[in-house]
Amino acid sequence: MPQHAQHPANKFRWSLLAAPVAGVMVLAGCAGGGGSDDGGDSADGGSADSFSVMVAQANDNDDAYAQLLEQYSEETGVEVEVIPYPSDAYNTQVTTQLQGGNAADAMILSPGTGQPISVITLAEAGFLEPVGETSVGVIPEGTESLYEVDGEIYAQPTSLQPVGLVYNPAAAEEVGIDEFPATYEDLLEACATAREGGKSFLVLAGSIPFNTGLFSQILSATRVYEETPDWNEQRAAGDVTFADSGWRDALEDFVELNEAGCFQDGAAGGTFDNITNGIGGGSSLAAPVPGSAANSINAGAGLETDVRAFPPADGQGEFTLASANYAWAINAASDDDVKAAVQEFLDWAAEPEQAKFFADTFGAVPIGDAATDELLPIYQPIGGLLESGAFTGLPNSTWPNPAVYDALGAGVQGLLTGQTTVDSILEEMDAAWDQ
Repeated sequence: MPQHAQHPANKFRWSLLAAPVAGVMVLAGCAGGGGSDDGGDSADGGSADSFSVMVAQANDNDDAYAQLLEQYSEETGVEVEVIPYPSDAYNTQVTTQLQGGNAADAMILSPGTGQPISVITLAEAGFLEPVGETSVGVIPEGTESLYEVDGEIYAQPTSLQPVGLVYNPAAAEEVGIDEFPATYEDLLEACATAREGGKSFLVLAGSIPFNTGLFSQILSATRVYEETPDWNEQRAAGDVTFADSGWRDALEDFVELNEAGCFQDGAAGGTFDNITNGIGGGSSLAAPVPGSAANSINAGAGLETDVRAFPPADGQGEFTLASANYAWAINAASDDDVKAAVQEFLDWAAEPEQAKFFADTFGAVPIGDAATDELLPIYQPIGGLLESGAFTGLPNSTWPNPAVYDALGAGVQGLLTGQTTVDSILEEMDAAWDQ
């Protein structure tokens, strides 16, 4: 990836690493994590004048975190180093560097427990610093358990992120598809129509478990959670299993979509570049990614994509996913004055003006403001679902450990190659849940 231009008029610095190399974090003047002595220590016990942040980045236009931090730097004079990693390497970078003691002072994590970079998982391991009262006040009511360990809150959500299919209507019209499929059966017909026109309806990063797992969760919105919103709680109580629930329908739908030619050729080896190029270039019509990707794709390719809910099957209502999927967190190993500087940034970021700026830039919805007539245009197709509450958070955010999601993501990869079965995946997910 090319390096972004620096901004000499202020103290913001952008260091884009072309390859994810563990340990390459300490740059000249960096407010490095792990108790670095370069963090602008304050003699009076106050806050430092610099800190570093690591973030995930899907493509060169995916720079909302950087834009917010740049604005903060311009307003306050605090020097901020933003260290982005490609999305497919980010989880490994965060966990490796936290364990090695050389992580940045702040980072973007996932609320809950279901991923390696989940807030609860890392807080319980002692890697995170509790956040302040302003951060606590940002957390949506009823979701405190995604951030809390032993009465302390360990992260601040960034925004509400709808998740579904980013859709390119113009590319669809080129093959004679004038409307997004209203039902699953319509989708299968649209897949055939797209193939006849030399395109694929869906593009998948099939080599990346995060994306195959995410698509499976998108399928589960109507197959599982529309009818049973408390399915996760029932699974925790032992009342249901993956094997005997709508999760079977979701994975069987995936198999049918693959057999129907809905995915691009070579989907098993697909990467995020295939998604960006497929949607941006019009060779594919839709992709299972966070809604914010529509913003970055539109900016990069000059398109007008939007976000759609996965079509329901017969007898099911429309339903989608939306949750606070990303959260700011503070490295417990950083110096106290550096941690104070990061908290001052979090307090600033929580203010309504900054929260809306970030949500608009990131392509999301400000926390606590889903029911609004000021949604970004990309969310108009699902605006009614957001306003009526016909959505649930990402299912894996409250799964008990990352192994459940690992079994799902890797298992769906195996469905693409024919190396596993739906039964095997469901059994592995149940076993991972109960371990």
